[in-house]
Amino acid sequence: MGLKYHTIIFVPHSRAKFRKWRVSNRQVRWAIACVSVLTIGAIFVSWKNFTTNVSLSEVNRLKLENQELRQVTTDFERDFQALELQLATFEDKANSLAIVAGIEDSASSVALRNGQGGGTGGALASLRPGDFHLAELAARSQSLAASLSVVGERLEQRKELISSMPAILPAKGIVTSRYGYRSDPMHGRRAFHSGIDISARPGSPVYASADGVVARAGTIGSLGRAVYLSHKFGHSTRYGHMSKLAVQPGERVKRNDIIGYVGNTGRATGYHLHYEVHTAGRAQNPLEFVAH
Repeated sequence: MGLKYHTIIFVPHSRAKFRKWRVSNRQVRWAIACVSVLTIGAIFVSWKNFTTNVSLSEVNRLKLENQELRQVTTDFERDFQALELQLATFEDKANSLAIVAGIEDSASSVALRNGQGGGTGGALASLRPGDFHLAELAARSQSLAASLSVVGERLEQRKELISSMPAILPAKGIVTSRYGYRSDPMHGRRAFHSGIDISARPGSPVYASADGVVARAGTIGSLGRAVYLSHKFGHSTRYGHMSKLAVQPGERVKRNDIIGYVGNTGRATGYHLHYEVHTAGRAQNPLEFVAH
């Protein structure tokens, strides 16, 4: 049978008195038990601090969230590529509009041509998953907006230029006398004819050949009942020998608006419309403005 008591001797150094304790087996067992409990407790606390007890439901929830995030990333990448392609298409269309507006050599058009437009090339070719060139896309969008503003202004100017150009004959009939020198029908001598004469049915309508403002309307010298229209960009037109007028001075008219009716008032030998075009105050050949 083992010892009931144990003696513990403690000697500090060779000349000092030693100390001794007597402990029983029960005390030894209690000491071992306490140390064991403390050790297990320390190990448990350490394990709790450095590990996480995750339940199966929590793991499944995290997996689901991870799948959803991957899907969101995939959708975002697809939408971004579609947006980039759409922007490239808009840049191509803006280039086409710039050409129509007559500014294909302008800085605006050059900026558009250098904006990585044109199908799926440019930035889209180098696009990698997760590498979304948002700053580049934003810069291109701003550049496109500025360029479209310039193109829009130029298109509006071109629209005004076209609408102000006397591009149609103002009456339906036959041109019986052209612009330039001719034998005057009244006295037979050679004289300069500053417009053209259009033979037409009496009372048939006379149309404005371009957008403008009525500068004069009434009986005007040898032209009889006549209308003068003022257009933008230095153009003006004159319509003479009419039987009746349909506009008043200061009135705005559009191309193809009726301004009067064919007659033979003033210095005329028959029913016809005398029509003149002036640019910067000088008479021009009206037929050179007519769109064929």
